[in-house]
Amino acid sequence: MRIRRRSFGDFVKAFFAFVALAVLLVGVPGALATQIGWPLPNGVPSFDWLQQEITVQTFLNILTVVVWLAWAQFTACVLVEMKAALSGVGVPGRVPGAGPSQLLARQLVAALLLVGATAASFAPGLSQLGQTYDANQKPTVASAQQTPGGLFAQQQEQAADTASALAEQASHAEAGGSTAKQGDTKYYRIQPPEGRHHDSLWEIADRHLGDGRRYKEIFELNKDRVQPDGSKLSEASLIRPGWIMEMPGDARGGDLVEMPDEAPNVSPDVQQQISDYAQSGDHAQGGGGAGAQGGGHEHAGGAGGGASQVSLPEQRPAGDAGHQQATSVGAESDSSFGLPEALLTAPLLAAGLLGALGRRRRQALWQSAFGAVGGRRGMEPPTPSGDAQDVQDALLVGADPEGVRLLDRSLRGLAASLAEESRALPVVYAAWLSNGDLHLQLAQPAGKPPAPWQQGQDQTFWMLARTDAERYEDVDTAAPYPGLVSLGTMDDSRLLLNLEAVPGIVSLSGREADRAAVFASVAAELATNGWSDRMTITLVGFGEDLTPLAPNRIRHLEDIEALVETMEAETRQRRGALGTAGHDSVLTGRTGPAQHTRWAPHLVLLAAQPSAEDAVKLAELAADAGRLGIGYLVGTETGDLPGAAWEMEITGQGKLLAPLLGLELDAQLLPAAQQRAVVELFTDADPERESSGPATTPPFLVDISEHGRPAVYARLVGPYEIIGLDTPDGERSALLHEALALLLLHREGVHPRVLASALWPRGVTDDVREALLDRLRVWLGADPDGTPRLGRDGTGRLTLAKSVVSDLDVLRSLYHEATQGKGVDSRAVRGRLLTDALVLVRGPLLADRPEGRYRWLTHEIIDAQLPLLVADTGLALCEFHMERDRAEKAIEALNAALRTAPADERLWHELLRATHATGDTSQLTALATDLIGRSGARGLPPRTEALLDELLPTWRDAIAAVG
Repeated sequence: MRIRRRSFGDFVKAFFAFVALAVLLVGVPGALATQIGWPLPNGVPSFDWLQQEITVQTFLNILTVVVWLAWAQFTACVLVEMKAALSGVGVPGRVPGAGPSQLLARQLVAALLLVGATAASFAPGLSQLGQTYDANQKPTVASAQQTPGGLFAQQQEQAADTASALAEQASHAEAGGSTAKQGDTKYYRIQPPEGRHHDSLWEIADRHLGDGRRYKEIFELNKDRVQPDGSKLSEASLIRPGWIMEMPGDARGGDLVEMPDEAPNVSPDVQQQISDYAQSGDHAQGGGGAGAQGGGHEHAGGAGGGASQVSLPEQRPAGDAGHQQATSVGAESDSSFGLPEALLTAPLLAAGLLGALGRRRRQALWQSAFGAVGGRRGMEPPTPSGDAQDVQDALLVGADPEGVRLLDRSLRGLAASLAEESRALPVVYAAWLSNGDLHLQLAQPAGKPPAPWQQGQDQTFWMLARTDAERYEDVDTAAPYPGLVSLGTMDDSRLLLNLEAVPGIVSLSGREADRAAVFASVAAELATNGWSDRMTITLVGFGEDLTPLAPNRIRHLEDIEALVETMEAETRQRRGALGTAGHDSVLTGRTGPAQHTRWAPHLVLLAAQPSAEDAVKLAELAADAGRLGIGYLVGTETGDLPGAAWEMEITGQGKLLAPLLGLELDAQLLPAAQQRAVVELFTDADPERESSGPATTPPFLVDISEHGRPAVYARLVGPYEIIGLDTPDGERSALLHEALALLLLHREGVHPRVLASALWPRGVTDDVREALLDRLRVWLGADPDGTPRLGRDGTGRLTLAKSVVSDLDVLRSLYHEATQGKGVDSRAVRGRLLTDALVLVRGPLLADRPEGRYRWLTHEIIDAQLPLLVADTGLALCEFHMERDRAEKAIEALNAALRTAPADERLWHELLRATHATGDTSQLTALATDLIGRSGARGLPPRTEALLDELLPTWRDAIAAVG
């Protein structure tokens, strides 16, 4: 066994710790007693004292009393820390109001005992020294050790020590298996969950072997041996209460490690179980039988056979379906064409970014149209290029909007069900998405979950199957857990940590660039996720400004000093507000009668390394953060951060490690290059961005002259029709039509993976995708010069030849030519072009599309672009006719545009003006009546009402008389 030898520095630290303790514990009271004396009055106080003069001695006495109280508190802290360290059991209790005083006591006691014989038996141990002020912190950490399939259990050691640790563990296992005798072998019985604490092999090894990394020795000694319940230990992460573990010969720890024949503190039944287990030491004969059958249904943390079974992702047989899925993923990865894998493998983050980007672009379109920002009326959003184009394609391929929708509905549905039963929301530390099922890990048992939720592998897990989640509908309730954020995946299961619920700081160590990628991913998902209502995200130490992603959520602070000042005020305000409202925590305000308060989380992401003083301040603020809805994720270079409830490390290979939690995730990252590209996409879509020109040129202009007849003409505005091609036979016709529509709406080119993900959202293999492209290529044919009408550009993206045209392309070209081309100098040409453009409008885009298809349109902004384009065309034609006082023609043009853009207020305003120009008051009154009917309970918009007051002052009386 590797033993850390005491160095000279350890003895120096111990000496100074002894001196400091002696001065603080003995010197301070001695000095007070000899130099100042008794500070309190010798008699009973009387009212005459109030009239006496306050002297310097009075102040000295008051100060002395304060010092005595501080000394007493520090002494209590030392005694508590000494007791916990020497006993080797449990976590040190919290001394009320101690804070930094107890942290100082802990550090001094640890330094003093570091060179003593009892240092190795510390609990929580030197590795956890100074991490928490709260007595519940160790259960908090331990509560993360049971997951769907034991994913939070102890599975692997830290990557940096892999080679040496494995060699040592192998030698220990070999020695233990060959030389141990039954008479001196020790055994341990897995303990049932206690509160939020769950047993794990890592903690057993840490307590009884002095090093949690030696858990593999325990695993090797007990692997495949039949347990009292008939099942077997097949994974280091999967252990059940009541199982027996043979321990290495050097195990220690009092009553928890039992001899098979000397177990006075357990029942006779347990003694018999240990004795029977001792006879099953031949691992080679452990296969088959009942044990083998039970191993297939193992679950972690269950308290006996009555616990609900959970299918474990890592234990499912590969099967045909699993093989097909793996093949699909692998095949797609091989042909990624340089798309950033970080976003391809982050479905929730990609869905959030894609949805937020679409909303930003729609906002820019409407704002430019109604406010004429920068003269960009009817503008086209800029077409991304380079890294921004790759990132946009990766978002389209990787996004899982359906998963986000199910997650949001499931959480809100749970909150609504609990509110109906007058039950409070349970504290949730984490969530796992595993094979479509949702598992919530609770801080402590919260009773039976409401249907259709089920209890998971133990009482601290609630599980919802995907089939049950799909039955949920939208409910009007506050988002219960908006602080959930993806950290990464383990064995095809995705972990979401609830940052606002962790009672303390989550620390992240590793190289600066790797930490920055994790921080950027967390910040981007929090800012754009679809399962929250509102929140505040405070960023400190970020190189790239992420504010454009969500200006209403994200704020940057310059330094840690400003952060501490801000969070001190925020903490005081939240404590007071909760007390005034009568809530125990923010969760109480998200259900029941008080849900209208909708307490929003405040999540702090500190990428910069805090100083020791600032770290202590943050630890004090974070001690009560979980109750207040405040979460802290703090970066550190050393991995040693006071007040850290969870310690994680990001490696250069993209692994997110948390050894004490048994986590080794494939981290979700947003590297610097992709971060800049994402910010560029949002910045280009900013509605307040200044434009370099009066309008944006469409990405594809059609030759609208008599010689510009296309070879293939698709009508998309209205019912879908194709002219120039034969209709494909068979069931693939609808798929080919949909693929062509997608290509027609993206003349700049479509990545093959984007096309595949649009047509097959659940995934598809390369051969199926290429077969479709071959059929599409054959169907479209070639131009007379032999050029295929479906080709690829230099980046490998699919493009259509100029001979393949849609009516939307023609509509854009006609409007552009009328307003920025030949129509500018020729009134007759402008009128003809605008009239031809409106003739093309036959209804909404793809009006007769089949149910369940064209779901990719939800990612597009064409549903906002087309009505604006039609409205702009109608307004331009109206202006053309009104210049010659042809009000009836103007009304006809406006009515044609309103059939496609009925919500455009500009069209109604011009229709009122044109109707007023006819001089027909009854027609104007009828139009006003129609507008009021369309407005419903909201009433007329203020600008419309003001216009009516100007055009028809008596409109209210006239409408009242009519109606």
